[in-house]
Amino acid sequence: MKLSIITVNRNNVDGLRKTIESVVSQTFTDFEYIIIDGASTDGSVEVIKEYAKATLPNGEGLGERLYWVSEPDTGIYNAMNKGILKAKGEYLQFLNSGDWLTNNDVLKYVFDLRRNEDVLYGDEFLFYNINKIVRKVYPQKLTFYDLFVGSISHEGSFYKKYLFDKLYDETLKIASDWEFEIREIILANRSTYKIPKEIIYFDMTGISQSIEHQDIQLEERNIVLEKFIPERIMLDYYQIQKHKEITHYSLYPYVEIFAKHPRLQQIVRRFMKLLLFTVRKKNS
Repeated sequence: MKLSIITVNRNNVDGLRKTIESVVSQTFTDFEYIIIDGASTDGSVEVIKEYAKATLPNGEGLGERLYWVSEPDTGIYNAMNKGILKAKGEYLQFLNSGDWLTNNDVLKYVFDLRRNEDVLYGDEFLFYNINKIVRKVYPQKLTFYDLFVGSISHEGSFYKKYLFDKLYDETLKIASDWEFEIREIILANRSTYKIPKEIIYFDMTGISQSIEHQDIQLEERNIVLEKFIPERIMLDYYQIQKHKEITHYSLYPYVEIFAKHPRLQQIVRRFMKLLLFTVRKKNS
């Protein structure tokens, strides 16, 4: 089996239906599908049973390659680890409930590339609502700084199964997938390939995007950094980040205005030269 798609769900029946529908519609069919449901009570189990009878585009039934379970778990990473332990594919994709593949041919496109890197990752669309969909583009080459200030699309990535000899750290509630990326991609220096295509729509309306979860994520990221990266290295990165944030948040709102008004650019440049001249004269 080339691919194991793992979907984790708990009481998100509408999101689950959207996710499963995008999987069963794929023209690429060399996959197994693993759904780990956290004892949902909202009709999610009935949706899984409904799609277990679905027919794939090649005429095979989904039920022949579907494994699912509905039982209590201790959190999202406990559920994802359950999926990993059942997976038989060469690559794993974690397409969680509420997120969906961009079109029916996207998996065919990915695996027709015939890449063999440890990690294949693509771009994504951030779905806020039907009127606000933002394309998110990731770097061609991944560095530690790329992950320090962000991450790659975990749902839009494909990971070799053997990378999970060590499972997700279940003591982390939000940032264990990020810890995995730091540990396995950067520190273990795994091979990567950037897929030149958007892979998924990521649902930005979910609970994972709440302020509370973002605060927990920041706290857990600091735990991960302290665990893996020496303090003397991190001090440099904190300084870089601080400078970038000041530059970004102070100037970004005006960049577009400057670009449209060359005369304004001249005025600002002359003002900055005058200011610099004044400061140098004062210090001389």
